[in-house]
Amino acid sequence: MKKIINSPERFIPEMLEGIYAAHPKELTHAGDDLHCLINARKHPGKVGLATGGGSGHLPLFLGYVGEGMLDGCAIGDVFQSPSPEQMLAVTRAIDQGAGVLYIYGNYNGDIFNFDMAAEMADFEHGIRVQSVVAGEDVASPAALPGEPNRRRGVAGIFFVYKCAGAAASAGLPLDEVKRVAEKACANVRTLGVALSSCTVPKVGRPSFEIADDEMEIGMGIHGEPGIRRGKLLSADDIVDEMAPPILNDLPLARGDEVAVLVNGLGGTPLEELYVMYRRLAQILEQKGLRVYRSYVGEYATSMEMAGASISLMKVDGELKGYLDAQADTPFFKQYQQ
Repeated sequence: MKKIINSPERFIPEMLEGIYAAHPKELTHAGDDLHCLINARKHPGKVGLATGGGSGHLPLFLGYVGEGMLDGCAIGDVFQSPSPEQMLAVTRAIDQGAGVLYIYGNYNGDIFNFDMAAEMADFEHGIRVQSVVAGEDVASPAALPGEPNRRRGVAGIFFVYKCAGAAASAGLPLDEVKRVAEKACANVRTLGVALSSCTVPKVGRPSFEIADDEMEIGMGIHGEPGIRRGKLLSADDIVDEMAPPILNDLPLARGDEVAVLVNGLGGTPLEELYVMYRRLAQILEQKGLRVYRSYVGEYATSMEMAGASISLMKVDGELKGYLDAQADTPFFKQYQQ
């Protein structure tokens, strides 16, 4: 393991100390727990938006706390869920009298802990909490009719944060903000490709083995198994393999508009992401699909994993309005057009 750290045990607390020191006017924490990160600015009467999850994915999850997006985030250790108590502390800190919406990825530990926090918030403090669980990874099996979503939540949750955050900032009530978040979730699909493993500091060795000349399509952001492992292909061939499962899973027709996210997993140069975007733009044009907004960069990483993911969100007039809204967080800024 070769990392710029002091000790594995202090890695996350010291990372958080650095974030608070770098952004003192924008971010603070609830109580004495550094893991309970909240927006330093308050907006009475606004629906509070909270997320949470394991560390190791910056700028996901905490990087989207700020104006126009999220109000708080409970932070776990690397690839580990935060506790219900930490989520409750965030909930109490961001409640402005209009209730709180939880938006988080579809992972069992997060679901259990967020559900428990919501129950405690209601029972102990009278805070109304609703939840939206994002799961858009097409490498995961789709839900059968009448069953809950079984798909992993990955980089596409960025679109959910953006749309729900804009809706809450516009003053919509809790039920409407939840509707917008669910609408965004329903219209997002993602697929990733991994070229290398990553190392969790407390473990000290790679999470999995993959040969130098191999890649894995569909691997999750914690190293969950993908759908195909094989020899490393060219950039165009990789995108040609990744695009169809996403496009075939979305209800798209010629003339539809999409928002595009080409996301790096932590160890991929930005230049390579733009090579991928180039090919993806060609495919979308061939399909008669128009790109409304594009985002290229690191939005949801997996430590130093080399690889990328592609996310598409089908947009209509409402979602386009929320995508266009201003946002100002330490890790993401967008100005009104």
